[in-house]
Amino acid sequence: MNFGLIIIGDEILSGKRADKHLAQAISLIGARGLQVAYAHYVGDDPQRITATLADAFASGDVVFSFGGIGATPDDHTRQCAARAIGCDLMLHPQARDLIWERMKDIALENGQPFEPDRSDNQQRLNMGMFPEGAGIIPNPYNKIAGFSCQGANGGAVHFLPGFPVMAWPMLEWVLDTHYPHLLNLTNWAEKSVIVMGAMEATLTPLMEDIERHHAVKVFSLPSVDHPTYGRHIELGVKGEPLAVDGAFTALKLGLDGFGCTLGPEIVHGKT
Repeated sequence: MNFGLIIIGDEILSGKRADKHLAQAISLIGARGLQVAYAHYVGDDPQRITATLADAFASGDVVFSFGGIGATPDDHTRQCAARAIGCDLMLHPQARDLIWERMKDIALENGQPFEPDRSDNQQRLNMGMFPEGAGIIPNPYNKIAGFSCQGANGGAVHFLPGFPVMAWPMLEWVLDTHYPHLLNLTNWAEKSVIVMGAMEATLTPLMEDIERHHAVKVFSLPSVDHPTYGRHIELGVKGEPLAVDGAFTALKLGLDGFGCTLGPEIVHGKT
């Protein structure tokens, strides 16, 4: 199953804020032996958000969507999600109760009575308006829940706030609650070696031969100005541990034939 990301907000695309979700999502998903397959950035345009979400629901993938689930005029994600799957928004009972809990906490902290009928408190209930049939994602920071909607072929889209302090523990909760069966902590490995004095084009036939004869993926990461190695290529293989061991041995033997200077080896995952 593929894991995808959708990161929503004009502030990201305008440069007012730097995106932090991509790197952290890669880290959190990778810590569970899984990988991010793709990421899409979308501005606050309802038509484009709806189209992007429709593709996500149809993909059969597990997709995390960050941002736009608040209740201000520039927050469109909840409405677009409902439109993408052809249903109405409804006030989720559990999300409503959690919002009330949060409002009571704030009133108590400020030494004020809780007034549920006050206009601003009624406005906050919009943050619990989710597509019909959605499940909630608990928010340990302030109780204002995110939500999940099922997609095609076992996939789903999980909607998280744009605030990292909320979104990242919520992402972990989704992974550990809904996808423990996908965790791959013992069946994945990655080995690479620093190669100096070679060009990618020269090594491409070797890479193709490794993929042809071993059940692994080969990767090549060139660098032109590394502070330690200067111009070099990090060349490696990734996949199941036993396949990686054999492929990496074959890769190094192949590199010997090119007369390359090899630097340190890098190992990730279980080997």
